[in-house]
Formats: sequence, structure tokens, C-alpha cells
Amino acid sequence: MVLAKGNNNNNGYVREACSVTRYQDLCVHSLAQFSNTAGTSPSKWARAGVSVTIGEVKKLRAYLAQLKRNGGFMGRNRAALSDCAEVFDDALDELHRSLGVLRKLSKTTFSTQMEDLNTWISAALTDEDTCLDGFQEQDNHNHNNNSKKQIKLLQSRVQNVSYITSNALALVNKLATTGIGSNLDQHKS
Repeated sequence: MVLAKGNNNNNGYVREACSVTRYQDLCVHSLAQFSNTAGTSPSKWARAGVSVTIGEVKKLRAYLAQLKRNGGFMGRNRAALSDCAEVFDDALDELHRSLGVLRKLSKTTFSTQMEDLNTWISAALTDEDTCLDGFQEQDNHNHNNNSKKQIKLLQSRVQNVSYITSNALALVNKLATTGIGSNLDQHKS
């Protein structure tokens, strides 16, 4: 596991931020690099969580494109792969929209912004889960072992991205409960 560089206090920042997430070890591992800059700021941790999620979705989207190019999926699985790529495009749009809002938080529209963020990140999570649904019913049919392995690997990668997205949503929800401009939302040097 990658831990934050710097003193133990900085490592404590990422552990504290990730304490509200469902997948805490994954959160600490994926966000440790932000400890020095995010400190105790819920808004910075939320931004970091969504930024990391965007990066992971982009990697998965590239993997889906590679699978599509390689032609290893046939019939309904090929259609499911295309559907999966499409819903990940939607998820990416929702996450980019979310990051844009997180960069322009306002005390006057904060409540509406938090509602929008919750909606968009939840929708991205649903999109990711939808990707997996397309393969589940087909997994038990007669396919060659290579196809089954590819589906299992894809399911594992999608699940990992879903976990990271879930963590980002938890960090946004933490921000919604603490607000901006609070003592917690100030970086301590």
C-alpha cells in the first residue's frame, strides 16, 4: 500500500478523510498523495476523490476500447461491451460536471450544489453498475474460457472503479454535512 509521503500527521489527514468511506483501505491508497495539499479540508478531499475517480474511469474506458478493438467478445457479450463503454462515457460526463462544481463552490448556492453533486455522482455509480449487469446473465452460457476470463477481469476492474466512485460520493457527502468555510475546511500547514 502506498502511504502519504511526509510526517505521520499528513498520513492522519488521509485516514481521517477516508474514515467516512465504505472502502477505507482503497481510499487511503488512492488519495494518500493528496495529504499535504488537502489537509483537513472536506472540499479538497471531495475534489481529490472525484479527480481520482475521473482518472480511473478514463483508464477503464481505454481498457473497454482495447477490448472492443481486439474483438474477443461475440454476440450478446459484444453488445454488452458496447453498452458498457457508453455508460462509462455517461459516468465520465457526470464526474466532470461534478468536478466543475467542486471547483466553484459558493456559500449562497452550496445546498443546491451538494444536491447536484449527489445526483451526478450517484448516477455515475449507477452507470458503472449497469455495465456489469450486461454480462451477468451471459456469464453462465457456453463461452470459451478466454471469454469468461475477460469477463471476470472486466467485472473486477469495473467493481474497483465503482468502489472508488462510492468513496468519492462519501467524501462529497461529508462536505455536504460540514459545509464550506468551516474550521474543518481550512488547510492547516
